[in-house]
Amino acid sequence: MTDGRPKERADAARNRRAILDATTALLAEHGAEAITMDRVAAAAGVGKGTIFHRFGNRAGLLHEMVAESALTLMDAITDGPPPLGPGAPADARLLAYFDAMTRLVIENSELMVAYRTVPPHPRTGEFHAFWDKHITALLREARPDLDAEVVGRLLLSSIGGELVPTMVRAGETERLLAAVRELVESVLRTP
Repeated sequence: MTDGRPKERADAARNRRAILDATTALLAEHGAEAITMDRVAAAAGVGKGTIFHRFGNRAGLLHEMVAESALTLMDAITDGPPPLGPGAPADARLLAYFDAMTRLVIENSELMVAYRTVPPHPRTGEFHAFWDKHITALLREARPDLDAEVVGRLLLSSIGGELVPTMVRAGETERLLAAVRELVESVLRTP
């Protein structure tokens, strides 16, 4: 899967990576409130103008970070090895997907908090449609007796609220991962 961007110069790619890595580190160390262009520029070792030129503004920077994670997971689902990628039974793929998505949300919990303060990413609809289609197809295959579309959306919404950052900040990531797995397994059990 490609994100449609032209190939970038080596120095631009280095700066981009330094900015994204610095933002990730600031989020992890100081939380969502730490993301200012001045702090990111200082942490990345670039001028603030470089960030504005590359991303436009704080929203653009956060959009890039969200898209990078989403596109990586989408690639793993479409082209990666099983069980996340093709080739595994639907129930195994669904469990692998929710594990991967929960880990993505956990690893990016402060990013998600910061992201809620900016307008939605221009590709949000595309990303959500991809998750929805993927989950629905796997649920239909694994549990044809369910309303796969609604049940899938309910499952996904379980990792999209305030509970995740609260549990991450409390150091309860393993508990969260186990609970999401239990929830998906309970849906996969046939009556």
